[in-house]
Amino acid sequence: SKLVDVCRQSVVFRRCADMQGCLTAILEDPDVSVCRIKNRMHDSYDARQTGGYRDLCLNLRMETRETRRLCIDQHVFEIQLVLMPFAQLKSDDGHARYVVFRNSRGE
Repeated sequence: SKLVDVCRQSVVFRRCADMQGCLTAILEDPDVSVCRIKNRMHDSYDARQTGGYRDLCLNLRMETRETRRLCIDQHVFEIQLVLMPFAQLKSDDGHARYVVFRNSRGE
């Protein structure tokens, strides 16, 4: 299955440096396996695809003795690292506008 965001959470930051620190901590954690990184913060990302919205989306797995015991060590979850101004766009009204925008593109 390609469904990877059933379990998803956003972490909101005021500064890029704080977002970078969080990313570094995740990447250096030996219990975390990175499945995918979608960097919508990168200069090369065409933000017109998302109506100007940007974030850093990580698909991860936790691989510990406990997750193996519970048979959830292969479960992929998503963490979105987001700067405050973009998080504010994800308000109820902002997300509704995004859904209309996305649907108009046939996604």
